[in-house]
This record gives sequence, structure tokens and C-alpha cells, in this order.
Amino acid sequence: MQSLLMLNIVGLTPSLLGELTPRLSAFVASGKMQPLQTVTPAVTCTVQATLMTGLPPQEHGIVGNGWLFRDLAEIWFWRQSNKLVTGEKIWEAGKARDSRFTCANLFWWYNMASSHDYGITPRPIYKADGRKLPDCYTTPPGWRDELSRKLGAFPLFQFWGPATTIKSSRWIADAAKLAISEKDPTLTMVYLPHLDYDLQRHGPDLSNPVVQQSLRDIDEVAGDLIAHAQQAGRRVMVLSEYGITAVDRPVHLNRILREAGYLVVREEDGAELLDPIASSAYAVADHQFAHVYIARPELIAPVRKLLSSVAGVEGIWAGNERAGLGLDHPRSGELVVMADKRSWFTYYYWQDDALAPDFARTVEIHRKPGYDPAELFVDRNIRFPKLAVAWRLGKRMLGFRSLMNVIGLDASLVQGSHGRPVDDAADGPLLILDRAQTDSKDKVHVADIKDIALNIMFEEKR
Repeated sequence: MQSLLMLNIVGLTPSLLGELTPRLSAFVASGKMQPLQTVTPAVTCTVQATLMTGLPPQEHGIVGNGWLFRDLAEIWFWRQSNKLVTGEKIWEAGKARDSRFTCANLFWWYNMASSHDYGITPRPIYKADGRKLPDCYTTPPGWRDELSRKLGAFPLFQFWGPATTIKSSRWIADAAKLAISEKDPTLTMVYLPHLDYDLQRHGPDLSNPVVQQSLRDIDEVAGDLIAHAQQAGRRVMVLSEYGITAVDRPVHLNRILREAGYLVVREEDGAELLDPIASSAYAVADHQFAHVYIARPELIAPVRKLLSSVAGVEGIWAGNERAGLGLDHPRSGELVVMADKRSWFTYYYWQDDALAPDFARTVEIHRKPGYDPAELFVDRNIRFPKLAVAWRLGKRMLGFRSLMNVIGLDASLVQGSHGRPVDDAADGPLLILDRAQTDSKDKVHVADIKDIALNIMFEEKR
């Protein structure tokens, strides 16, 4: 077997490679780069599930980063159990070919309750007093303590939120180096998220100094990891899940559904919560796509008509039409809605910011009934944000409960999004191989990656 590093640099596109990315550009020059066709919606959980299984969403079941769990009547995002993903995983296929095959899965999603050999994923410690402490979950369990001793605690607060930095991706890359050196897996799957953050904040604007620095930072971290893997005798595959494109129009589907009487809220302690049980229609927003769940069949047509007239909505699919997107699955909404290229969908459902739930102004990826990129920004109305954060942390250290409510509700700050097909392949995801495959295709789809990787690892047996 030939060992392989499968490196997922989320947000990397052909148009971003150049003088700001000398190490990645050198890797391209020594191998072969191709645009990578992707699934719909082009969001992390959906794309990664297809990369793992080679299946479309309607077969593996991951229709977005979150959806309505119909049996619970609850909306959940960012679940972690690999049992949610239907289909044979790439490492299971490898083990079926050779029982000696091993896999290290480092920060790809659906990392828990999995059949891989080694795994790491973010897993905060939630204390009863409301504190959230940085930590991670590993397979095997004892690997967490070993990694923490060697690398320090996983920098959770630099992984997502307004304080995100290259530090989290560097920690992941350093963990990958240790995995390669000490565990020697056949397949090492690594997810580096850093580039995603500033591209959502600022859009793919190469004239922006912040974006320029993000590209330099990820180039350095990825370049070091690639060099380490090659020195250890690994083949290397670099890929990405999607390209982020410029947006300037947030669209509030749930506010429109509420105004029409479909969405119902309940009031709790002076704040409004979306009520999935009482509502007859609501949208689970996920970047440039939304699943609209509708309680009764006779409401599908009027809800579709309502949303089709909304500025920023480009496409709507219902029933069997969803099969054309690969989304004809029970987890999908009765309607699947796509934004136009300059727009994206918020989860906001309140009409008055004073009635927004307390978690709306926090980094709270599990309680929000939709994806919220505003979590990347500190509220602009806070005059001294560092002091505001320190004050809240200080109160917690003294034993007081304190809400870290420093996130604003201004969706217009978001300048980059993804999910819909890109107009130009140069702005979409890519595949870079360290050398061209003899059986390579002119057009490569994310569903092909599983077989391409297996062919590399078992090339001596072909």
C-alpha cells in the first residue's frame, strides 16, 4: 500500500493561487491541478460526506450542515456522529482491500462514532455554570491527553468566531505531523479551516491586506505539512470543498414567512424562539441554500409562490424536482431554495432586535436554527471589544454567570458566501495531485475523489 495525505484546504480556489501562495504554487507546478466539480449545496458537511463515500447527498443523507430532525421536531446543526452518514467510507473500502489499512481523520466532520483508527475533532467542555472550555475529542480517547501535552490544549476559540486565527489550523497541521510520524496511517485526512474565515468576512478580495495575510498564513502551514508528508514517503492530494464568492445582500426568508403567517414564535423570558412544532413553514438557512419545511402538502404551492418573488432568490425545487440537485431525501425540506450569486440566507426570524434570543449575540453554533456567519464579527456597537470580552471573562473567573454576548446582528457585514454553483471554475474548488494519474479524467467531481485516492493507495495492485 502507498500512504497518502488527503489535505482539505477549505476555500482554496485556482484564482487564489499565485505570488501570495508560493509553496502551494510550487506544489501545483510539480504536479497537476484541476477544477473540482462539487455537490449541491456546496457546504462543508455535504461535500465532506460525498468525499468520504463517493455518493450524492440523496444517498448519503447529509443534505446540509444542519436540517430538521423530523423525529425530534428540532433543528440541529453540526452534529458529529458518523452514523448519520450512509454509505461505505473511504477507510472502510481501504480496510476491505487490505486488513492492514489504517486511517487518521483529523478534523473532517462526522468524526465521532466512526470506524476510522485515529480521529480528532473539536469538542468543548460545557460546564453547568455556562462556561465553555476549549477541548477536543479523539479516537482513541487517550490520544487527547498525549496531544495536549505535546501541542497544548486545542485552541477552540481560534477555530471559529471573531477571534479566529491561523493558530487553530497550525495546531491541526502539527497534530497531523505527529500522526504521520507516530501512528503511520495509510490514509491521513486533514482539514485546515483558516482560509474560510476571512473570505467570509471580506470576500475573495485579493486587494484586501487581511485576505492577503490569510493566504500567506495558510500557504506556510500547508506547505510545511506537505513537505513533512513527502519526507515521510507519502503521496499528497490537496483539495477544497467550495469557493467563496462575493455577496452583498442578506435575505431573511424566515421574516418573510413570519409576516405571511407561516412561521410562529414563542416568547420565553422576553425573547422570541422559532417554534418548529407550531409553525406551518420555516426556512433552515445554510449559506446560499435553505431547506424550507412545510407542515401540510397544500401549503407547498403558496409558500413557493411567496418565496419565488423575494429579491435574492434564484431557484426553488419541490418534490421530485429535488432529485436534479441530488437532494431528494427525507431530511430535505419540502422546498429547497437557492440564492442568486450576490445573496445569502440568514436564519433571522425576529422583527425587532430587542426580542432576539440571548444566543443570537453569542457564538452558539448548536442552538441557532441556521448557519450564522455574523459570528465572525464583534458587535460594532461595542466601543471597546477587548475590554468587553475581558470584563465578561473576569466575571466568570469570579464565579458569576456571564453571557458572552459580543456578536452583532448586522448581517450586512458578511462579504463572502458559498453553496450555489460558481459561474467560473477558477472561483470554485480544486484538486491538486502531486503527479498526474494515468487514469485521470478531464472533469473530476467530488464523488470521484474516493476512487482516485484508493487507486493511489493501491496502485501497486492495479
